[in-house]
Amino acid sequence: MSETDSDRSERIIFVDDEEDVRRANRQSLELGGFPVEVFPAAEPALAAILSDPPGVVVSDVRLPGLDGRGLFEAIQAADPELPVILITGHGDIPMAVGAIQDGVYDFLAKPYPAEALITSVRRALDRRRLTLENRRLRARLDEAVEADPAFLGISPEIVRLRRLVRDVAGADVDVLVLGETGSGKEVVASALHRWSRRAARNFVAMNCGALPDSVVESELFGHEAGAFTGALKRRVGRIEHAHGGTLFLDEIESMPLNLQVKLLRVLQERTVEPLGTNEIRAVDMRVIAATKVDLGQAAAQGTFRDDLFHRLNVITIAIPPLRDRREDVMLLFQHFLARAAGRFNREAPPVTAAIREHLLGHTWPGNVRELGHYAERCALGFAGGGEAHAEPAAGRTLAEQVDRFERDLIRDELIMAGGDVRLAAEALGTPRKTLYDKIARHGLTPTDYR
Repeated sequence: MSETDSDRSERIIFVDDEEDVRRANRQSLELGGFPVEVFPAAEPALAAILSDPPGVVVSDVRLPGLDGRGLFEAIQAADPELPVILITGHGDIPMAVGAIQDGVYDFLAKPYPAEALITSVRRALDRRRLTLENRRLRARLDEAVEADPAFLGISPEIVRLRRLVRDVAGADVDVLVLGETGSGKEVVASALHRWSRRAARNFVAMNCGALPDSVVESELFGHEAGAFTGALKRRVGRIEHAHGGTLFLDEIESMPLNLQVKLLRVLQERTVEPLGTNEIRAVDMRVIAATKVDLGQAAAQGTFRDDLFHRLNVITIAIPPLRDRREDVMLLFQHFLARAAGRFNREAPPVTAAIREHLLGHTWPGNVRELGHYAERCALGFAGGGEAHAEPAAGRTLAEQVDRFERDLIRDELIMAGGDVRLAAEALGTPRKTLYDKIARHGLTPTDYR
């Protein structure tokens, strides 16, 4: 029967120039449950290590040709995270201590009992498994950066966000995600789930602000048949459905206060009691709550429970608004534009100077979502200079169309003038006071374009 990739990555390579030592240690390791390859010298062992990395390398220090310390240094150059255990004589102990400082995982002084070797190898292999799992998670993160535009960017803010999400994903704790509308809170929550150990189980999302108060409790906690009028059959609630996985509660600030008490109990005890039953069911889940408001301030004002806020606020991930990461706007726009053009089966239009000015001058209050919608309008040909003309002219009166044209023209000139009303007035041939009046009537803000 052939070995699996997992078996190959967890095998032990043992190096010693004495045949009896190789035979005895191989037997000890195999009895301990480890697949083993033995080598009489460092050179062939190194070739095998480089072509097919093992889980742990165990080597005698004194070897003909390349010695054990040299083997460790060669391994270190190829993979600094591959554990190496050195076997030393009593005279080599000072050298072994120095090697530990340089990164050798462990050393065993001769003579050593078989149990000491097995214990050291087992610990080293546990570390190797963790290292490989972290590498797999990092690879998945890199793929997700391409798949999730909210993580695209080169700004320090988005780099920090990527790193934080990656680090927090592996820690099985509840998370509070704070971000403005359209900033990508659900994208962050989904990434935390996908890059965690719960990825194979359910990701259950619920928008607390999108449901009437009368159905939120049933949706969240579930109910038994006959629990209330209209409950004709049993319904599994979102909490129970998230067992083993992740429960994402968006707009948590909208949850009614009476349900906040029940949610607090779920978070503290990790149990749920559906409506219409006294049965208490255990749930194992990670909870990610998202909000666009300061829950601490909401708690101080009495609109959100203070104890629930502190229970949710184990780790907070704050998503930076798009206006704070302007160097990412063009990259994101190009990504959205290409994606939209492909979806609409069109050629991506060129980015004109006016569109570029709008991209870099607009404050993007709707964040990444707004930018994505703007790119779609550009792909469809409904975006001019500063304003996307998403509405067709048909169905609007002449006065409405003229009003819209005037507003677009003024906004375009404000963009080109960097928000300077004086320059925009000169370009339009309009008295400055008249332009200020029109800016106010159209609800424009010149400072948005600086």
